[in-house]
Amino acid sequence: FEEGFRADLIVEGKVILELKSVERVTAAHRKQVQTYLRLTGCRLGYLLNFGGDVMKGGITRCVNGLEE
Repeated sequence: FEEGFRADLIVEGKVILELKSVERVTAAHRKQVQTYLRLTGCRLGYLLNFGGDVMKGGITRCVNGLEE
C-alpha cells in the first residue's frame, strides 16, 4: 500500500503529530498513533484533538513501545 498509512505531521523525523477533531478520542485513535510510531521508528507521538471544549484535555502523549 503506497498510501496505507499517512501521519498528519512528522517533526524533525522524531515526533509524530496526529490531528483529530472528534467529540471523543477512542482506543482506535490511540492505536493508530502507536502503529505510526512502530512503522516509522519514531519514539514519541501526540494525538491532538481539536473537537473538545478545551484543548488541554485533547492532548494524548504516546511513546513507542509503551502500551497504556
